[in-house]
Amino acid sequence: MTVTNNVTRLLDARKVNYAAHELPAEKLGAVEAAQYMGVPHEQVFKTIVTTREKKKPVLAVIPGPRTVDLKALAAFLDEKKMSLPTEREAEALTGLQAGGISPLALINKGFHVVIDSSARSYAQIYISGGQRGLDIQLAVDDLIKLTNAKVGNISKP
Repeated sequence: MTVTNNVTRLLDARKVNYAAHELPAEKLGAVEAAQYMGVPHEQVFKTIVTTREKKKPVLAVIPGPRTVDLKALAAFLDEKKMSLPTEREAEALTGLQAGGISPLALINKGFHVVIDSSARSYAQIYISGGQRGLDIQLAVDDLIKLTNAKVGNISKP
């Protein structure tokens, strides 16, 4: 049985082509998820919650093996400084469990989404499906359109 949640219902309602991939329910990083699904590590993206002064947090969507470049993200957004909240703070800000934070689950919640430009190297990428144990494979252009995302060089090895 395929997992149904708010993310899959949203994608179905918007008639977006996607594939849902069930994973073990424990918290897996993007690299472990890629290994489990047998896909390139760089094609599985993770969502990193970043904060800035007096504005809504930003969701940085970056390849699994990379880290968010806070200076590059701040420059891209014309912000003075970006920071990383703790895992617990990220969960409080999003209302989602770490390992299940997804820009698709946070549509209409006021979050800005920035996707690393490396996503453009793929027709489709994998991102969290809004809960632990679920990854969604979808077209990069669909993700950008759904989340009203900006695309920029925001990660480093």
